[in-house]
Amino acid sequence: MSEPLPIGVTIRTIRAEPAWWLESARRLDEAGYAGVWAWDHFMGQGDLTVPVVEGWTILAMAAAATRRVTVGSFVINVMNRHPAVLARMASTLQIASGGRLILGMGIGGAPREHAAYGIEFPESRERAARLEEAIAVIRALWTGGPVTRESEYYPLHEATAFPIPVPPPPIIIGGETPAGARLAGRIGDGWSTFDDNFEQNLPLYLESLEANGRQREDQHVYVGFQGDWLGDKAIADSPWVQAPHETWQRWHEAGADGAIVLARTTDDIDALVDAAERW
Repeated sequence: MSEPLPIGVTIRTIRAEPAWWLESARRLDEAGYAGVWAWDHFMGQGDLTVPVVEGWTILAMAAAATRRVTVGSFVINVMNRHPAVLARMASTLQIASGGRLILGMGIGGAPREHAAYGIEFPESRERAARLEEAIAVIRALWTGGPVTRESEYYPLHEATAFPIPVPPPPIIIGGETPAGARLAGRIGDGWSTFDDNFEQNLPLYLESLEANGRQREDQHVYVGFQGDWLGDKAIADSPWVQAPHETWQRWHEAGADGAIVLARTTDDIDALVDAAERW
């Protein structure tokens, strides 16, 4: 396959093992999918004893184990890592992968997990403000510095960050709400959300782009298909397996630049590999 499918795959990190995750990433890369994506969680949801693959670590390993796919966070929780540290991590991975990183970021939403790990979890308005400030910090550090900037949350003083990533990874704002869509239009390099609100919030995203003097052609817009994200429903009957090309055309015409589907099991990976052969 000369061109990658415009479809990425979130490989489940909750109730998963690292070896399985990496093997799945390798198979999807060989099949021609555009990217592999990982959740950003530390603990199981519901059954807290299930194994959880740490998203950032596995993305770095996946970049080394694959050749073509982008590797992306769907999405990084802004509360989980200081943005200056995240900027250095992302820069290293972008350079080491040959420019294949997509940095998806959002405000997070797992208060029980935060309480267990002693990580702050302020109300959503503050988390949104932190997200905006974190992105500003990351972009400032990607210039190399030195950077000195005042900030309520993340002040920097003579901070340097070399080597710089060229090009810098796109920062995609994960936003399921109208406010999230508007924020993505104002400061993101793109926007990701889910199929159940994509068409409703897309006009708000586009209005925000225009209001801020930004161009749609410079953006990356992804629509995600997670369904019951912690369930075990197989993907075999999904239109992404039964009629992948036609399904993609429907969402591309609706305004998406890429789709992200969820794989939970080896059977799901098998089904997606078979579907790619029919593309």
